[in-house]
Amino acid sequence: MIYKTVSTSSEDTQRLGQRLGQLLAAPALLELKADLGAGKTTFVRGLAQGLGSKDTVSSPTFTLSKIYKAKNLQIHHFDFYRLNDAGIVADQLAESLEDPNVITVVEWSDIVQNILPEERLSIEFKATANDAQEREVTIRYSEAKANTIRRLETDWQELRP
Repeated sequence: MIYKTVSTSSEDTQRLGQRLGQLLAAPALLELKADLGAGKTTFVRGLAQGLGSKDTVSSPTFTLSKIYKAKNLQIHHFDFYRLNDAGIVADQLAESLEDPNVITVVEWSDIVQNILPEERLSIEFKATANDAQEREVTIRYSEAKANTIRRLETDWQELRP
């Protein structure tokens, strides 16, 4: 199943992440796909806020992974951009995916596709030709997440400026 929308600014992208965070329950896997600078970290910042985290969210590009504490769960944020081989970080990812109290977020997931379960939200951000800040956001999801995404779609229509 697919839901498509548009984000017109960084604030918009963060708001979309925040609303999804308010609707999401652990365990969950989010696979983020986008070019560099397309809004992945901004989206995760909003997601963390929506899940009740007070932690400062930053890109894990150089640290490979970050953990944020939220209300009754953790957010494990992985970034495989700089790696040719997932190595030991793949083991950490596998542990994260098994934890029922974790929302796992993965960027640049090509080298860990064999570890990722089919059950996931795959979120892609693509720049549009209209505006440098505008992104087309495509969320691919299974029937198990259909109610969550339908609520997001309804709420997003009301939240957009």
